[in-house]
Amino acid sequence: MVEVFAGRTLLNKDGDFVDPEEALRNKVVGIYFSAGWCPPCRDFTPILCDFYTELVEESEPPAQFEIVFVSSDKSTDDMVEYYHDMHGDWLALPWTDDYKHELKQRYKITAVPKLVIVKENGDVITDKGRKQIRDRGLACFRSWLDAAEIFQNFKG
Repeated sequence: MVEVFAGRTLLNKDGDFVDPEEALRNKVVGIYFSAGWCPPCRDFTPILCDFYTELVEESEPPAQFEIVFVSSDKSTDDMVEYYHDMHGDWLALPWTDDYKHELKQRYKITAVPKLVIVKENGDVITDKGRKQIRDRGLACFRSWLDAAEIFQNFKG
């Protein structure tokens, strides 16, 4: 049950609409609050790309992990440019979806970048995803997976 994005539509890098129920089922979800105008965001996004690529694209089977980008950009164009130029092959909440404001309140987002790691139902595993990735690299995923209480097929 992917309650956190239930009833919403997400986007992939190709601009296709994605059903969150399918895309996020049985996964640890990183909600990435970020913006192209923000230098610390532009600094961290490539690190997050490497983390995601190693976990999801280069692991066999792929790790049970997905990221959803929630933009704090000033326009759809700004968001799309930042998403396409710098982000990994993960999902995004459309810029026009006002749900981003609810998410920012729910997860007490006061500044970007912020990477909140959540269970399928939206419960927080950690709101310090960025710091943990910087400090521990791939090792932090194992602790997130254990905390997520999902069926595991991850061997790493």
